[in-house]
Amino acid sequence: MTKFGVKLPTMAVATRDFTASIVVFLVAMPLCMGIAVASGVPPEKGLITGIIGGIVVGAFSGSPLQVSGPAAGLAVVVFELVRDKGLSALGPILILAGLIQLIAGIARLGGWFRAISPAVVHGMLAGIGVLIVVGQFHVLFDARPLPSGLQNLVAAPERLMGLSPLNVSNVEHAFMIGVLTILVMLGWERFRPAALKQVPAALIGVLVGTLTAFALGLQINRVDVPQSIVSAIALPGPEFLAKWVDPSIIVAAIAIAFIASAETLLSAAAVDRMHDGVRTDYNKELRAQGIGNLLCGVAGALPMTGVIVRSSANVQAGATSRMSTMLHGVWILGFVALLPWLLREIPMAALGAVLVITGVRLVSLAHVKHLFHSYGILPALIWFVTLVTVVTQDLLTGVLVGIALSVLELVPHARRLGLKVDRDHVAAGTDMALSGSATFVTLPKLSDTLESLPLRGTDHRTVRMDVSGLTKVDHTCAELLKEFLVRRRAGGNPIEVTGASPKLAAMIA
Repeated sequence: MTKFGVKLPTMAVATRDFTASIVVFLVAMPLCMGIAVASGVPPEKGLITGIIGGIVVGAFSGSPLQVSGPAAGLAVVVFELVRDKGLSALGPILILAGLIQLIAGIARLGGWFRAISPAVVHGMLAGIGVLIVVGQFHVLFDARPLPSGLQNLVAAPERLMGLSPLNVSNVEHAFMIGVLTILVMLGWERFRPAALKQVPAALIGVLVGTLTAFALGLQINRVDVPQSIVSAIALPGPEFLAKWVDPSIIVAAIAIAFIASAETLLSAAAVDRMHDGVRTDYNKELRAQGIGNLLCGVAGALPMTGVIVRSSANVQAGATSRMSTMLHGVWILGFVALLPWLLREIPMAALGAVLVITGVRLVSLAHVKHLFHSYGILPALIWFVTLVTVVTQDLLTGVLVGIALSVLELVPHARRLGLKVDRDHVAAGTDMALSGSATFVTLPKLSDTLESLPLRGTDHRTVRMDVSGLTKVDHTCAELLKEFLVRRRAGGNPIEVTGASPKLAAMIA
């Protein structure tokens, strides 16, 4: 086993994976329950997804260090599905979504999901973040979120103005616990001792909120989990096949498969940038996610994706193999099986506070600034329009509008959308020449081309790639090229890009 080029003894590998798995478990527990609450389902549904994501998907994953589980990015979709179709529809939808992902992985379509514009994906996540914040804001008051994001937003001032320091009730107590949880999380991230840097802020916030509510004997809403995790599993009934006849069920399954796959593969690409180990096999990862979501559907749990917060915690904690991911699922299972009474002491307001922080961080203003300064107004506009449409309409409409706007980038180059790769007729000292248009339409081809470059020249020289023939490079391909160059050079494999225009050179610098 190697880590950053250094061979590690087996015991050292096992120790690192063991300690990393505990860190990921501590990060995952409050998020699994909080995302379930935000999705409008019982907390144990999120825990079941975390268990399947760890043990099963971890075993088959194409990205060994990526952690899978319930994702905030799908909370809004699930909330609307459960509200409109009922909890019983979630199983059939996820089974179908899992089958779609599994078939897509077998058909080797993983690269196409990466072709979705980063502006669309981050705009989608930002819109979801806004919806989570305005929805979970009401949970801080021990109230249920309203049916739509706009309703939640309009009702927020009234909730706040309804607080009374002269007539303290359970509402004020719940809000106090929620605010305390947020302050503790922010304070821990800023001032935590170096020796405890791996202890997640969400865990500390929920722990302080729970202990405070218990010590003061506050009569506020708490997490409701069953005595046995087995009783939380809801197998599909005999009518589940009949639900597939409903066109809205099929559309929901396609939407979940699409969004979950895109979020998973983008997360996997981000995880690859964090370490120098095995690169992601995107088609294998897609198949593993399909198996996971299929099982979540059978168990009546939440949908899953690869999740960047837990994955980054895994890498930063020193994980070296998939064993860490699998063990974190085992720890969730053991905790839920042996200590369900402890989970029932957690205030709902504390979990709402965790999701408020999570939602705020999904709205990445730094990313839209990067898009604007690096690629101009159109990608930033795509981000903004996608965000607004997700908040005011729905998630699927927002993504489709964002993709439609992305196509506008191609209009001036509609007759020249092909990407040509030449390895046989290139200048001396050049390993590859690219010409034509590098857009999201040709991104899978560009990705395969880059990955096929030799790690070093035959005489240990720098590998050279000529891009003087490229007439168009959109921001999706520019981001891919930039990430590839950074990762390759960090791994000690020098590569030189020649013939780049000043604009392209600035994009990938």
